[in-house]
Amino acid sequence: MAKILTGIQSTGTPHLGNILGAIIPAVKMANSSNEESYLFIANMHSLTQIKDQNILKENTFLTAATWLAFDLDSKKSCFFRQSDVPEVTELAWYLSCFFPYQRLRLAHSFKDKSDNLKDVNSGLFTYPMLMSADILMYDANIVPVGKDQLQHLEMTRDVASRFNNLMGETFVIPEAKVQDDTNYIIGTDGEKMSKSKSNIIDIFLDDKKLRKQIMKIQTQSLSVEEAKNPDQCNVFKLFKVIASDDEVKKLHLRYTKGGIGYGEAKELLYHEILNRFSINREKFFELTNNRDRVEELLLEGAIKARKQAQNVLKRVRSRVGY
Repeated sequence: MAKILTGIQSTGTPHLGNILGAIIPAVKMANSSNEESYLFIANMHSLTQIKDQNILKENTFLTAATWLAFDLDSKKSCFFRQSDVPEVTELAWYLSCFFPYQRLRLAHSFKDKSDNLKDVNSGLFTYPMLMSADILMYDANIVPVGKDQLQHLEMTRDVASRFNNLMGETFVIPEAKVQDDTNYIIGTDGEKMSKSKSNIIDIFLDDKKLRKQIMKIQTQSLSVEEAKNPDQCNVFKLFKVIASDDEVKKLHLRYTKGGIGYGEAKELLYHEILNRFSINREKFFELTNNRDRVEELLLEGAIKARKQAQNVLKRVRSRVGY
């Protein structure tokens, strides 16, 4: 049976772009597939940037609560925290001993910051080996990745092949399932939605704050009466990925005819978000009031994950002579 693995960054509450672009497709795949799925929160990777224990804990909780609010079946999938499986750091060390320093220098995670080396910690430099351990630890056959993550998957395949060639067949060589990231979700400024750009829409804000966020969406300066090109409007682009086909057609017609202002369009988007995600918002708020339940589910997942991790680590230790 094939195994599917997905790592989730713990950067706080996932925004609308994360939800539409990653969470909903991954949950659908995991819940509907007969294949074994491992979904983990990569909270150890976050330590390369975040050094505040309270922020790290809260970010991890909010990430977990969001996935569960979108009906991830934790009984069908192995859903856990990376930090609850310490075996992964031991494996990362072994992999580091089989991977060239020069190749690590080419990793995007390092190169993007290499002009200012005083801000680069050793964890960031060896980041690809921990990511490789995340994948190889669970004998994953299939790893869904965006095009910007392909390099890390190639490094994983490379280090696994190097180890297998030198020490004997040990690791499953994973295949990338490239996700089409060309249809990314735009933020309030029309660029790709990103926390680093402060252009996100957080569907779990209270109604007043959510409405305020939506009202900040950048638009053209056209009067209510003027006809508008919906394909050039940030509000319509977001409405299009949220609403039903019928509602999209109605709004498209109103744009091209004229007679609708951007304020009204934003109100329509606001209510559409509330309507579509009402159940998910309710579940999320319930989970924030029942943190012990989230903790319980993550620890249950960790027990299953560690069983698999220990099997793989036993193989690796045997190969290297420990």
